[in-house]
Amino acid sequence: MTNQEKFEEARKKIIGADRKRMGIGTLSEKTVHAVLKNYYEPDEDKQEIPIENFVADIYNNGQIIEIQTGQFSRMREKLKTFLPLYPVTIVYPIPREKWLIWIDEESGEASPKRKSPAKGNPYVAFTELYRVKMFLKDPNLRLKLVLLDMEEYRLLNGWSRDKKKGSTRFDRIPVHLVEEVDITCVQDYLQFVPYAIGDHFTSKDFAKAAHIPVHLAQTVLNILNYVGVIQKVGKRGNLFFYQALEV
Repeated sequence: MTNQEKFEEARKKIIGADRKRMGIGTLSEKTVHAVLKNYYEPDEDKQEIPIENFVADIYNNGQIIEIQTGQFSRMREKLKTFLPLYPVTIVYPIPREKWLIWIDEESGEASPKRKSPAKGNPYVAFTELYRVKMFLKDPNLRLKLVLLDMEEYRLLNGWSRDKKKGSTRFDRIPVHLVEEVDITCVQDYLQFVPYAIGDHFTSKDFAKAAHIPVHLAQTVLNILNYVGVIQKVGKRGNLFFYQALEV
């Protein structure tokens, strides 16, 4: 069975034809989390396992998998406890392409889906990785960045006239598995340094080569410098120069 077929099996298990026909209101508020948990471990006996006063999403063959959809800062105590004892993989879903559906709270009516112009990439994970930066060099930590196409359901309860700004995200439904990016050791962080960036580069150079905003490039470079795949080699004005290292 291919990864895409396994993913479809997990989708059917969590969403189900009947629940899908009944409407979005019957779905869990953490559908992405549930689908990925069942994709990486279909055996429910290996899910939600109590370990050292915490509950691991998946525990199998002496290894832990945690599905984390955001707010990595909440994982610090778990990681502090788990990492000295077990290999831990953090799975982080990233919307590659997203379709927005708006729900009227009073009528329950859903709008036709509309494609968002925003497009995700693995670099967006670095904002969350910064929150657990102190664990990133631990040899027991692995990361899996999962790019998914998703449908995002939002409630029309925002403060703007059209009720969209400041609205509440109700659920995200994964529709297609696009790519899985693995970080199993420090050397794997080199895949995030654009191939043609040159020997010495600034955060602006990096942002341009990676097609990301400068503020995100600065966070990525902070992490890459910390794990030791790049280093600072100089400074001009307020800009540091970096170079990639052989790790």
